[in-house]
Amino acid sequence: MVDPARVLGAWLGRAAGCVLGKPVEKIPREGIREIAEATGNWPIRGWFTAKGLPDDVARRWPWNRRSAVNSLAENIDGIPEDDDLNYPLLALTVLERHGRGFTTGDVARLWLDELPAGRTFTAERVAYRNLLDGVEPPRTATHRNPFREWIGALIRADVYGWVNPGDPATAAEYAWRDARLTHTANGIYGAMFVAAMCAASLVATSAEEVVRAGLSVVPEGSRLHEAVRLAVADAAREDDFERVVDRLHERHGALHWVHTVNNAALVAATLIHGRGDFTATIAGAVAGGWDTDSAGATAGSLVGALNGGVPGRWRMRDRLASSLTGFDGVGLEELAARTQEMMTT
Repeated sequence: MVDPARVLGAWLGRAAGCVLGKPVEKIPREGIREIAEATGNWPIRGWFTAKGLPDDVARRWPWNRRSAVNSLAENIDGIPEDDDLNYPLLALTVLERHGRGFTTGDVARLWLDELPAGRTFTAERVAYRNLLDGVEPPRTATHRNPFREWIGALIRADVYGWVNPGDPATAAEYAWRDARLTHTANGIYGAMFVAAMCAASLVATSAEEVVRAGLSVVPEGSRLHEAVRLAVADAAREDDFERVVDRLHERHGALHWVHTVNNAALVAATLIHGRGDFTATIAGAVAGGWDTDSAGATAGSLVGALNGGVPGRWRMRDRLASSLTGFDGVGLEELAARTQEMMTT
C-alpha cells in the first residue's frame, strides 16, 4: 500500500508549483530573474509579489494579467483555477466513470460533457473543435493541429501515474490513451514520460530513480529522449543551476515556450539538480522561463510525492477553484483519497 502522505504530497506539490509559476507565465527568463531580484526573492524561495517591485521593472515585465489577481503572495486565497489543475481532475473523473479500461473515446466524450471550450488551449482547443466537427480520435490530433507536439498532453498525465504506483509501463500506456486525442510523437512521449515518473515518485527514494523510470518509456531515438538525457547529465555535473539552464536554452531556444521537449528537459534537470529539495526544484522549473506554471506543477508533483508533503510556506487554503462540474471548492485531501481509491479499483 502506498503511503497516503505521498499521494497528498503529489497533489499539494502540483498545486504549489503551478501557482508559483502562474503570475510569470509568458515572461522570459531574464524578466523572471529581474522581478525576483527586485523583490528580494532570488534565488526564488517564496511566492512572487508586487510589493516593493519598482515601477520600471513592473512596466518592463508585466504580470500575466489573468493570474496576477490570484497568484501573488498578497492575494492567494485558496488554489486558483488553472488548466494544469483541471486536467488532473478530468483524468481522475475518466477513471472513476470508466475504470482502468477507459478509452480515448471516453476521454473525448468526457471533455465534451464537462470541459468548457474556453478552458482549452493550443492542441486541446484544436482537438475539441475537431470533435465538434465530427472528427474521430486519433485523427483529432492531426487534423489541422500544428500544436500536436506541445505541452498539453504532458500536463494531463500525473493521475495516470499516481494510480499505478511502481508501474511506469502501465502508467505510460494510460497516458498514451489520453494523449493520442490531441498529440503525436514527442507530444505523446512527454505524457508517457511524466506518467511513468509519477508512478515511480510514489515509491522511489531519489529523483534519479524517478527520471530513470520516465526515460524507460520514451523511445531512445526520439528528440525527447536525447533532450532529457543531456539535461540530466548537465544537472548532475554542474553546481550552478543557471548554467544548466543556459545549456538548455542553447539547445532548445528555437522551440516555442510551450513545446514538450524543452519543458520536459527542464523538469528533469531541476529534479536532478534539486536533489529532493522541494523549493529548489519548483524554483528551478519556474526560473527556466518557458511554460512556468506547467513545468512548476509537474516538478512540484514529483518532488511532493518523493517527500510525502511540501514545506508549510507552499501550502494554501485547501480549496481548489474549478469550472468543472462538481469540483469547484474541492480540497486536495479529498482528491488524494479519491486517487488512492483508484489504485485498487
